[in-house]
Amino acid sequence: MKLQQLRYIWEVAHHGLNVSATAQSLYTSQPGISKQIRMLEDELGVQIFSRSGKHLIRVTPAGKEILEMAGDILRRVDGIKRLADEYTNPDLGSLSIATTHTQARYALPSVIKKFMNKYPRVSLEVHQGSPMQIADKVEEGGLDFAIATEAPELFKDLIMLPCYRWSRSIIVPRSHALAKLDALKLEDIAKYPIVTYVFGFTGRSRLDKAFNRKKLVPNVVFAATDSDVIKTYVKLGMGVGIIASMACQDISAELVSIDVSHLIEPSITYIGFQKGTYLKSYMYEFIRLFAPHLTRPVIEEYLGIPNLETRKIYFDISELPFSC
Repeated sequence: MKLQQLRYIWEVAHHGLNVSATAQSLYTSQPGISKQIRMLEDELGVQIFSRSGKHLIRVTPAGKEILEMAGDILRRVDGIKRLADEYTNPDLGSLSIATTHTQARYALPSVIKKFMNKYPRVSLEVHQGSPMQIADKVEEGGLDFAIATEAPELFKDLIMLPCYRWSRSIIVPRSHALAKLDALKLEDIAKYPIVTYVFGFTGRSRLDKAFNRKKLVPNVVFAATDSDVIKTYVKLGMGVGIIASMACQDISAELVSIDVSHLIEPSITYIGFQKGTYLKSYMYEFIRLFAPHLTRPVIEEYLGIPNLETRKIYFDISELPFSC
């Protein structure tokens, strides 16, 4: 069994069982990959992939378990490389992050600026997507951190650390009837068409739960993954916008934002990484810049790494800080 063979089966599985596409991504030949996979299957005495002629059509039950272990091994190998780099080039490397538009647009810019000023030799990539797309990116590998709010079940294989709470606001034209109310209620909002996030995206489920508790049905006429798109359609008069309060900082003068944190419970944003990941010093620092309470000793305590300076990690929602 060779490490290269494990790399091949892992990559094939994460390229939709397309050996040709895998070969292109690895800059090698399709016949070479197919031969190595066959050799590994012969050595193990089981099929990792089911075939129809020359085509791979599915992962076998045994193959699923083998791929899971192969992924762990490959992450361990990557960890060894990072450990060596920590001693030879502690400030050199790369950092790949997947997150939603709201986080990338409003929560991360100041963090990334501070990080890049401190670690100019670290190349940084930020991928935007829905929670499902972020989870798929994690599954593909090559991703260091996932930053997300909703759908924790999509990230069950990750270590997810709570970063901060955030609340919501409605946005309406200044002339709108809701802008003139002194004490806004959920029943008032339910009277109007609503423009908000796609379900399962950026805390949308908390909004739906709030309406359900009041036995109200929100009339969502337009849903998007982008806060700026929602603002645009509110300006067009399509409905009342409900977005993260952090996304209200740059609304146009013709709109007004109204805090509704008393009507819809706050959501929690998490940062996650694969179990068994070796975190370099600059990775710990990125987490701390994003969530100041998540210092290296705190994270190491949670990971079970002995450290005399460990402190209690925030798990109580009421103790988590609010976003700006």
